[in-house]
Amino acid sequence: MPNQDELIPIYLFLGFLESGKTKFIQETLEDRRFNKGEKTLLLVCEEGIEEFDISKMPKKNIVIKVIDDKSEFTEENFTKLLKESGAERIVCEYNGMWTMDEFFKAMPDETTIAQVMCFVDATTFMNYNANMRSLVVDKFNNTEMVCFNRFEEKYDPNEFHKIVRGVSRRAEIVYEYSDGRVAYDDIEDPLPFDVEADEIILEDKDFALWYRDIMDEPMKYDGKTMTFKALTAKNSKFPENTYAVGRHIMTCCVEDIQYCWLVAQDDSGKEPPNKEWITITGKISVQKHKLYRGKGPVLYVQSYGKAEAPEQPVATFY
Repeated sequence: MPNQDELIPIYLFLGFLESGKTKFIQETLEDRRFNKGEKTLLLVCEEGIEEFDISKMPKKNIVIKVIDDKSEFTEENFTKLLKESGAERIVCEYNGMWTMDEFFKAMPDETTIAQVMCFVDATTFMNYNANMRSLVVDKFNNTEMVCFNRFEEKYDPNEFHKIVRGVSRRAEIVYEYSDGRVAYDDIEDPLPFDVEADEIILEDKDFALWYRDIMDEPMKYDGKTMTFKALTAKNSKFPENTYAVGRHIMTCCVEDIQYCWLVAQDDSGKEPPNKEWITITGKISVQKHKLYRGKGPVLYVQSYGKAEAPEQPVATFY
């Protein structure tokens, strides 16, 4: 495995067909600040109405390769194209109908993700979100920025903001209006509980938001006492005095429901039964743990009691 400094950077552009990816990539490669002569593999995974025009780029160092058949988007083919091009970096226009997992599996070992941006046609977005929600979530989960282009005055930014934040609290949101104006989303997203408090009591409806936040920024909760309702889980591989506490969370659709949990360390010698709803209180410590295969938030249990299942057993973001 190469050192981090030796890895070839990938600039990844996401979005559905006609979402503005090609136009943005073209403008980026025409910019002398980005295109200083580095040999670049431009990997195109879908072909729309607009085409790339290398003649307008200041440096003719771009090698364009097309893979528009998902069955051909493999690590073997990706590696072959990379070696043939001799590229120092990769710019990829990814097919919006393919999942991010398929991209990550095809990444050659000598590459690394440098930047991810997602482009969205605001005029068709609500339709895509209603009918292809899992693909929308897949892209928003992995991007650093969501750019809604062709935005119109009649649209309510709050509606778009809410959908993005239902998936990611980290992604920057940009609105590009039809007249060329650009507005950066500055809508505040206060969490529905006081994250500054030493003791936080979660309402059932807030579990999904809290879980994503503690996994994104665990140190924010280090040393805090938490009380929440959870479903227990344990198997034979768990260390002694350790069990999982969590809930099933639905990110986008029924098919993607999964049990999302924290490690609970309980030295009382009185562990709750497996698959039982409890209300649990404990102090968070961010530390290395074998069940995380690295660092993560460990809940040191102070007390728990049997509880009724939440009115909505599967937690959601909104």
